[in-house]
Amino acid sequence: MHLLWVKTELLHPIDKGGRIRTYNMLRALKKQHRITYVTLDNGEAAPEAESLATEYCHDLIRVPFREAPRGSPRFWMELLANVVSPLPYAVAKYHSPRMRTEIVDAVRQRGIDVVVCDFLFPSQNVPDGLPCRTVLFQHNVEAAIWKRHAAVKTNPLARAYFAEQWRRMKHFEGRECRRFGSVVAVSRADAAELEREYGIRGVGDVPTGVDTEFFRPSGNAARHPHEVVFTGSMDWMPNGDGITWFADDILPRIHRVMPDVTLTVVGRNPPPAIQALVARDSRLRVTGTVPDVRPYMDQASVFVVPLRVGGGTRLKIYEAMAMECPLVATTIGAEGLPVEQSRHLMIADGADAFANAVLELLQDPGRARAMGLTAAEWVRNNYGWERAAEEFGRLLENTG
Repeated sequence: MHLLWVKTELLHPIDKGGRIRTYNMLRALKKQHRITYVTLDNGEAAPEAESLATEYCHDLIRVPFREAPRGSPRFWMELLANVVSPLPYAVAKYHSPRMRTEIVDAVRQRGIDVVVCDFLFPSQNVPDGLPCRTVLFQHNVEAAIWKRHAAVKTNPLARAYFAEQWRRMKHFEGRECRRFGSVVAVSRADAAELEREYGIRGVGDVPTGVDTEFFRPSGNAARHPHEVVFTGSMDWMPNGDGITWFADDILPRIHRVMPDVTLTVVGRNPPPAIQALVARDSRLRVTGTVPDVRPYMDQASVFVVPLRVGGGTRLKIYEAMAMECPLVATTIGAEGLPVEQSRHLMIADGADAFANAVLELLQDPGRARAMGLTAAEWVRNNYGWERAAEEFGRLLENTG
């Protein structure tokens, strides 16, 4: 097949979950299919992003795109103007007539068999009436994320804003799911929710994968007995919310029992509020962007995923498991993954329960080690990227 893959960004640097999933999926699909990749390009990709695109596509179409930096005057003006828009701001900012034209031209001139829209946000640029199949690849149930944001906000204005964005996102997401020929989710749970919420049928799902050769313990590092680690893009709001909750409500409970426990937060673009956590407590460390997250996983005794907001599946969980890290997550943090409580990880909701689960693993390193090894074996045997790409390819071949 010849696939036209529609995206809002170039993939390098491969430093967040959506890029990791897309990169590995495309790299595997490219072995069997021709890939033309059309993307918005805001100029913020790595300098070598264009040349490295050959790793995951045969042809690259870049559409210049100017995105307002968060917090800039233009950003606030766009946010204000969005008050009267029917679209959520997270969607409206990716409107691009030029991308729409490039999609139409590519379909007509390149013999495209399937247009795959990667994430919901660029879907508005995929026109109706294309003479080929169309697939919406949903990494998350986006409306659910905004609903959860609204639920955890304590400021009434913030809660009202997120509730309105949720309402708009649900309307837009439902319309787009019904408009595309097929929808593919990243878990059976997400597929069922999309079917239930939007009245559609036959949503496919592909498993989350992990590079099991890359994510392996080095064998050269001893785990620090009282170190806890989190990895994730810190400019993604659910991660920021989770770490703030952990630092404010969970870590103090841990420190009452084990005062020397440290938390290392590893991930790109931490906002000022996250960076400020370090000034509050010397037992917290925020690294910002790092060239390799594995050394931080290698030395930690517990990996935490304290998410209260989010959707899709957590690539970071499979990565941590492949690194043999004992792991504690909320139900939302492990959502969409077929994991078993107390066998592959500890699942705990609420500050007291989460703190107690972390303490259990820190105080019983033998049990923690056994859990890490069990989870690593399970992931390595079942969740390599080749399997995910094979399933995705089958779904594309069977789209009507």
